[in-house]
Amino acid sequence: MDNKALFKIGYGLYVLTAKDGEKDNGCIINTLLQVTDSPLSGVIAVNKRNYTHDMIVKTKEFNISILTTETPFDVFNNFGFKSGRNINKFLDNASIKRTKNNIAYLPDHSNAYLSFKITDTIDLGSHSMFRAEITDGEVLSNAESLTYAYYHQHIKPKPGEQKRGYRCTVCGYIHDSDTLPEDFVCPLCNHGAKFFERV
Repeated sequence: MDNKALFKIGYGLYVLTAKDGEKDNGCIINTLLQVTDSPLSGVIAVNKRNYTHDMIVKTKEFNISILTTETPFDVFNNFGFKSGRNINKFLDNASIKRTKNNIAYLPDHSNAYLSFKITDTIDLGSHSMFRAEITDGEVLSNAESLTYAYYHQHIKPKPGEQKRGYRCTVCGYIHDSDTLPEDFVCPLCNHGAKFFERV
């Protein structure tokens, strides 16, 4: 199996946000679909290792910020490569706004936001799929929506000096070793050994 074939699927990139009590958190996801118009609903898939996953399982609500091609890499570094279990991802972001459900969204780097209330959860193994009613939304700009392909071609930093070892084909992390265990998981993006290539 050539896992690089998966990167040809047309994904968008989004920031999923949640709030549990006074705690705000968010993570990057690439799976969002509108599935019905009556009732108006959508589905997302979220890795169970993400702290945001645990928050929305508990609270049953979340927001999606639809990112634009103008989104800087810092947004991905903050929401994609760090854990909200260890840091406050919103600490240095003065531009955060809240929707009617009191959950944050990213107005500076999004062309729209959507608010959701979970109606159903399906266990998919490594991920959970959440079907949810779309309760609110607003168009913020006419900027082009960001795709996974655009992110890799124009936003993600290019590798500098090559190290020996194994590189994650998703986020670029390099595991500096002559061997890669079959059960190895990338410490930055949580993808398994099959997503690594020898460098």
